[in-house]
Parts: sequence; structure tokens; C-alpha cells
Amino acid sequence: MHSYPIESKEASWRVFDTDVYGTITAPADKESHPAVVFIAGSGPTDRDWCSPLLPGANGSGKLLAEALASQGFVTTRYDKVASGPHVRENIAKLIGKISMQSHVEELKGAVEKITTQPNVDKDNVFVLTNSEGAIHAVNYQLQAKNNRFKGLVLTGAPGRAIGEVSRSQIYEQAQRLPDAEALMKTYDNAVADFIADKPPAKDTVLPEGNIKLIVLSLWNPANLPFSRELWCYSLPEYIPKIQEPILVIIGKKDIQVDWKYDGQELESASAQRKAVSFFYPENANHVLKHEVKPREEITAQYAALSYNAPNAELDKETAGAIFNWLIKHTQK
Repeated sequence: MHSYPIESKEASWRVFDTDVYGTITAPADKESHPAVVFIAGSGPTDRDWCSPLLPGANGSGKLLAEALASQGFVTTRYDKVASGPHVRENIAKLIGKISMQSHVEELKGAVEKITTQPNVDKDNVFVLTNSEGAIHAVNYQLQAKNNRFKGLVLTGAPGRAIGEVSRSQIYEQAQRLPDAEALMKTYDNAVADFIADKPPAKDTVLPEGNIKLIVLSLWNPANLPFSRELWCYSLPEYIPKIQEPILVIIGKKDIQVDWKYDGQELESASAQRKAVSFFYPENANHVLKHEVKPREEITAQYAALSYNAPNAELDKETAGAIFNWLIKHTQK
């Protein structure tokens, strides 16, 4: 298999009078190559799939982009406007503007940018997403009249409504705290107010920590209307509407989505679509790193510390499956 020397360069485009910044990593030659657009997961996750909420700078997005570039793909990855080093200057401009559609516009800019590169085969542009990024790729594909993706690779994709996934994660954390039942009741009441577009109740009392931060962030003006739109979004409703090939990957060491439950929901929704395939690697975590610890021993705290640790490596089985699928669906 040929291995290319690679090179990277910065790129940017405008969305709602705000600059989106990204990186194009490609084979260092003048030949035409297929392309892959990367979309990061939820929250302030940046182009490399790193986050200020997690320690470490060894992001899977950067590792995957460089690996694919060395195998002959032009890749682009970008900081969402509410992530990366420019978030402070952007956020004041975006209050009330961040929405499902604004994420599609960010992605549209990324696709337009990469398709203007002289070394890109415009008939072979794919997307590779993580977690929430699957939603934005699917929404883009359902809207796009041109510059459609040749295929979609959706990793760590949720098979339930985002609110259900979040509640399952909160529930797992709550079980380690005193009075878990009362805590979950308070959480559920707060979420019900949020969905009903009511302000948070004045008597809502949650313990300091991650659960309280998640609940309060729902009403953050910088996240609305997006967070309310996202909360009720269920990917299985939309995947069957896409005609292009899709590869769904959920690692068996993923503790944010469940390969059995979420995978089954997505498989059931796609049962009539032969172009949708599924892969559940044995030792991949949510960000596609290789994880040797048994699934039942992986806690949220451990995962947060290990995702981008300096010694964390991409799961080779997963990276190989992605590459082989892209090659299979690249039009000659």
C-alpha cells in the first residue's frame, strides 16, 4: 500500500459574519485525490477532537486526518464557531444564532472549501463524523442540492434521542451519589421545563459538579435555540432518508453510546437500506482510541482522562475499517 508524505495548511470561511477556521491535510503531491470532511462531536470539541473540558491534546480527529492523508485522501477538519481558540471573540456575535441550521452552514462552508482545492476529486468527497457530528452530516446531506457526500462514516452515532442519551449518562453518574432517586427526579423536572421553554425553576437544587453544569448549560443563551432542537433529535428518524452509502461505527468500549442499544436502534431504522453497514470494533472507545480495560471497569472519569492522553492510540481495527470502506466506495 502506497504511503504519501503529507502537508497541512490553514483554511477559513465565513458563517453568519463569523470566521470558521480549519486545517486541510493532504498528500504532498499534485495528483487528484478523494476527500474526507471531518465533523467533531458535541460541546466545545475542536477540529482535532480535543476539548477544554478534557485533559490532553492527542485528539483523534488530527490522528485520523493525518492517517487518511498518508493513504491518499485530502482531509479537512474545522473548529465549530463555539470551539477552538477563537471562541471568545465569536461567542458574543452568536448569541441566539447557534442552531441546527448554523451547524449545517458551517459544514457547507467546509465542503465548499475542500471542493475548490485543485488536488480534490470532486466526485469523491466523503464525511467522517464523531458523536453529535453525525446529526449535522445527515442534516446537510438531506438538504444538499449539490456537493453531496459520496458516503458517510458515522462514528459513536447515537441511536436514541439526544435527551435520552444524556439522561442515561446522568443516571450512571447519579448512582454513585447519595439520594440518586431524588437527584434524577430533580433532573427530569428541570429538563421538562427546558423542553417546554420555561425558565429553570427557582427551587431546582442540584449538587455541585458535572450534572449541575449540564443542566444549567441548557439555558445558556449562547446555546439556544440549538440545545432545545438537539435535545429531541433522533437520528434513526433521518438516516433511512439518505440514499448514499453509510458506515456506522460504535466501539464496544464506548460508554457514551451503547453499541448494543444504540446500534440496534440504528440497525432497525435502516433495515430496508442495503447501503447502510455497521461495525462494532471490540476495543474502540467513543473517540476511536484503543482501550484494553474491560467495558464494565470504564468509568466516566477514567474515559475523560484517557481519551486524549499522550499515550492513547487510534484503534487499528477501526482505522482499518474506515480506510477500507472509503476505498471500496471511491468511484474510479
